[in-house]
Amino acid sequence: MDTLQVLTLAIVQALTEFLPISSSAHLFLAAELFGWSYQGVLFDLGLHLGTLAAVLVYYRQQWLRMGCAAIAWRPGVTLDPDQRLLWLLGIATLPAAVAALVMTQFDGLALAMRRHEVIAATQIGFGLLLWWAWQRGKVDGRDEYQLDTKIVLIIGFAQALALVPGTSRSGICITAALFLGMARPAAARFAFLMAVPIIGLGALHAAKELFEGGDGTPLSTFFLGMIASAIAGLACIALFLRILSKIGMTPFLIYRLGLGALLIWLSFSGLRAE
Repeated sequence: MDTLQVLTLAIVQALTEFLPISSSAHLFLAAELFGWSYQGVLFDLGLHLGTLAAVLVYYRQQWLRMGCAAIAWRPGVTLDPDQRLLWLLGIATLPAAVAALVMTQFDGLALAMRRHEVIAATQIGFGLLLWWAWQRGKVDGRDEYQLDTKIVLIIGFAQALALVPGTSRSGICITAALFLGMARPAAARFAFLMAVPIIGLGALHAAKELFEGGDGTPLSTFFLGMIASAIAGLACIALFLRILSKIGMTPFLIYRLGLGALLIWLSFSGLRAE
C-alpha cells in the first residue's frame, strides 16, 4: 500500500467507527471505489489499536477510575459504581462477541452481506430509527451508572446487529440506549465506552490470525495506520459529541439517507445495464 491508501483507510476506519454511519460499510465502499484489495491482518490490527487508543485517551479519567476500581476489587465485597460499570460493559460485549464467533463458522456469510442493497437498507432504516430515538430521547434520563444487567444485555444484542454492514455500532447502541431511557449524553458516552472491549477483542482476533498465518505488511505501514486512526478517532469523538450537543442527529440522518439513495440508484443502474 502507498501512503495515500494507508492514510485514507485509517481515517475512514477512525471516522466511521465513532460517527453513526458504519465503518464496515465505508471500508468496503472505499475499497470498491478505488479498486483496493484486503490490506492485510497486520494493518487491520494497527487500525484496531489506533481506534482503541483514541477512545481510551478521550475517556482516560473514567477508564482510569474503572481500572483502579478493578484492581481494588475483593471477593465477597459489594461492587462500587466503577467496578459495577466495568462488569456491565463486559456483559454488554458478550452478544456481539458470540455473534461474531458464530459468523466465522459460516463461510461467505460476511461477504454475502457486503452488497449495495443491504448497506442501503441498513443505512436508511437504522438511520431513521436513530433519528427518531434521539428526537424522543431525554436530557435527564439514566446515566451509565444507573443501568442494570437486563438493559445492558439489550444494548449488547443491539450492538451485535452492527455485524451487518451499514448498521453502525455506535449508532445502534445509542438507539437502543435512548429507547431504554438513557439520557442523550449518557447514551453516546456508553456507546463509546462499549467500543473498548469489542474493539479490543477485534484486535486480539487480528493478532491471533497474524500469529497463525504471518503477514508481509511493513511495520512502517502498521505504525502509520495506527497513529493516523488514533488521531482521527480522537478528533472524531470530540466532533461528534459537539455536533450532538448543538444540532443533534439530523446531519447524520441526511448523510445516511443520501448514501442509501445513491446505493439504491447504483444497484438499479447495474441491473438495467445487465
